[in-house]
Amino acid sequence: MMSEHAHTEEHGHGEHAGLTKKKIWQVFGILLLITVIEFIIALVILPKGLMSHGVGNFLYIALTLLKAFYIVAYFMHLKYEKLGLQLSLTVSFIFILYFITLMLIEGGYLHLHMPLV
Repeated sequence: MMSEHAHTEEHGHGEHAGLTKKKIWQVFGILLLITVIEFIIALVILPKGLMSHGVGNFLYIALTLLKAFYIVAYFMHLKYEKLGLQLSLTVSFIFILYFITLMLIEGGYLHLHMPLV
């Protein structure tokens, strides 16, 4: 029984060996690039009126989700987990975003169409 435990520990460490210093710096560079793009949009493009605020908000959300993916996948090691866990977390996250969107839409509708008591 002890040898089985030692074997699984070695296997577990071997799976996470793919995250080298080079890969960490590569992911850091990608996150830095995305952040720089967000700052350029916020400090240059939107104030000059080169992009509407609706498109700017959409880009912020998309870039933030992309950064969240890289953080969760590499630094929280989700990339190295089994596909079932990856899918269950991803689907749960999508449903949470879907329900938040529905609540915001419904709340906006109620705010506009219901009289104040």
